[in-house]
Amino acid sequence: MNRYLLCCGDATNPATWSNIPFFLLQAGMQDGLLQGGLGLQPERIRHQRRLWNLTQLLRSGKAGGFQYSQTFGQTLMAQSGFSSEQPLALLSHFPLLPPEPWPAPWRVDFYIDATTRQVLDDNGTGQRLSEGFRNQVLERERHAYQQAHAVVCMAQWAADSVIADYGIDPVKVHVVPGGANLDESRLASLPAAPLPPPPSLKTPLRLGFLGKDWQRKGGPFLLQLAEALKALGIPAVVRAIGPDPAVLPPHPALHPLGFLDKQTETARFAAELQSWHFGSLFSSAEAFGISNRECLRLGVPVLAHAVGGIPSTMPDGGCGQLFAPHPKPDVVADWIASRLTPYESYVGWRAALALRSREFTWEAAVKRLEKITGYPQATPSSDG
Repeated sequence: MNRYLLCCGDATNPATWSNIPFFLLQAGMQDGLLQGGLGLQPERIRHQRRLWNLTQLLRSGKAGGFQYSQTFGQTLMAQSGFSSEQPLALLSHFPLLPPEPWPAPWRVDFYIDATTRQVLDDNGTGQRLSEGFRNQVLERERHAYQQAHAVVCMAQWAADSVIADYGIDPVKVHVVPGGANLDESRLASLPAAPLPPPPSLKTPLRLGFLGKDWQRKGGPFLLQLAEALKALGIPAVVRAIGPDPAVLPPHPALHPLGFLDKQTETARFAAELQSWHFGSLFSSAEAFGISNRECLRLGVPVLAHAVGGIPSTMPDGGCGQLFAPHPKPDVVADWIASRLTPYESYVGWRAALALRSREFTWEAAVKRLEKITGYPQATPSSDG
């Protein structure tokens, strides 16, 4: 029985969902966990979305949530061309794909970063759904988890929701943190990168920001942190990858780098991250935090908020430091100062973290997924 990766889009396209399906697919196919990925195209059903939204508006006064509907799931899955009689195994990133109940010959395992309840509650999208439709969506999701062979979450935060909010038996719920979205073959060809020098006026401390959402991911706090470090006599700058420089605030400590393509500019991307003293993720809300795994894969410790799924990106203190949400900048600055003194200790920390680089790859994640979802390829699992 072949197993395919399923997501709410084209799993073979690097542009889909922050590259996560693409890099998981590459590692999964190399390992044998996956035989391919489904290239679904939600954009082809835009006309159904408009009609569905209008119907919802007339029925409930709220138009929204098409991606959570049975119509969406059934129409999107029809693009796969699979028949209901065909034995099939799916590893799905989206809790409502395939729409339940799925055919008896199909086996489904989920690998999710957040439950739908968490998505609706944390980013405000739930306000666009009528209460009746929301309840229906969550009930269908609960049935899907019950029917699935395993529900694997990228973070303990999501696993707790699967168990507590949906009443799923903890025995079938697992946690496997995702890997760095980096091309391992390209990384292997790069020369060893030098460690950043001790902070000085000429070579200030580098705090790294990686992501598009400057506000949500804590960009403004990093500027406050740079000012707090300066007050301690530690020159610091914020190196920002991802946000459009045109929308960033003017600040002498901010170095906007724009978008860096990890595929075509792998060497530049890796060198930039490895020049940082610390990566950062002071998000107000975050389901996981792949950027942390990318920093750790490259031997760069991370400073982050202990919110959402972020704690699962950093397995121990050797990876950096988690702070309670919304710490004072001087508290974080004092912690940084203590870790930089003496600087030889910081260098030793970086060296120890670099030795763990394979721990943060998709290859490592796939090995764990294989143990959880593995089964004899000739026949489906009896509980699938």
